[in-house]
Amino acid sequence: MRAAILREYGEPLAVRELPEPEPAPDGAVVRVDACGVCRSDWHAWAGHGEWADDRVPRGQVLGHEPAGEVVAVGSEVDRFRPGDRVVVPFSLGDGTCPHCRRGAGNVCEDGRALGFEAAAPGAFAERVAVPAADYNLVERPEWLGATAAAALGCRYMTAYHALAERTTVGGGDAVAVHGCGGVGLSAVQIAAALGARVIAVDVDDEALALATEFGAVETVNPESMSDGAGSVPERIRALTDGGADVSLDALGIAETCRNSVRSLRPRGTHVQVGLTTDAERGEVSLPTDWMTRWEISFLGSRGMPPTSYPDLFALIEATGIDPGDLVARELSLSEVSDRLAAMDEYDVRGVEVVTEFGG
Repeated sequence: MRAAILREYGEPLAVRELPEPEPAPDGAVVRVDACGVCRSDWHAWAGHGEWADDRVPRGQVLGHEPAGEVVAVGSEVDRFRPGDRVVVPFSLGDGTCPHCRRGAGNVCEDGRALGFEAAAPGAFAERVAVPAADYNLVERPEWLGATAAAALGCRYMTAYHALAERTTVGGGDAVAVHGCGGVGLSAVQIAAALGARVIAVDVDDEALALATEFGAVETVNPESMSDGAGSVPERIRALTDGGADVSLDALGIAETCRNSVRSLRPRGTHVQVGLTTDAERGEVSLPTDWMTRWEISFLGSRGMPPTSYPDLFALIEATGIDPGDLVARELSLSEVSDRLAAMDEYDVRGVEVVTEFGG
């Protein structure tokens, strides 16, 4: 099978032929029909994460947002058969630890991160192996095609988990989203579907136009603010009559993280989704005394447990939102390297999805 392999950090991926995977006794093999290209892939490609002992090893098959069809299952698998249409969460739990049993498989004690570690080769490939298939695989509804399901992958379900499960956004809440790439636009669409009044923040007017299309009622471009307009937090507090109820940093740089925190009203909630780069190396200074004074909550959010997919599917059906609307470009496997490089300059808008894996 063809697969895209990380050979050197920051260099083009090597597209090569690899042996097809075999299912573990409790696992399955999925034919990949579509796989999103995410900023987390960029972090891996760039060699980030060393500061958290989380650097992706060379030789890794990248890709962590797959959707496709089961082609083989192990002898211990009960819930799935070849031919089943599925989506694969990147946070792979073992299904047995206390966190998995409580519905928090995304923080499994013995979990694996698809596409980010040698034990879990990724889905920039024609086939991908999935461990603990009965727990990790998610059956796709008939109305959800592979491309839209790949768009739903890491970014969309991460935004849902952040806004609907880590915190509980509801009707009338003011929600600020800092950074309108794939996960930010997903957060805009989901927050609007939950009834929130969404303020989108980005330095790119095209990204802000997309945010408006997906439900933002106000936009803020720090680079377009006139002299005397104040800071981003001041602008958001003015737009929300005192500050956002929930603010989400979808980018992960120090400036957006601090702006997000400072954008909140008293007792507001910041949700950190974006991962830092080598400029921050996993550390961002925060106004902790101010946060204490106004009882600000700071939450981290990573992925989504597979057990939450039915709730996400129900929201999509009930509101008519479409993760497929975020897909801006379909790619071949050989184009992935160029699109990762484009993320160096934030030159990617919306969600890009690999849909062609052959030669």
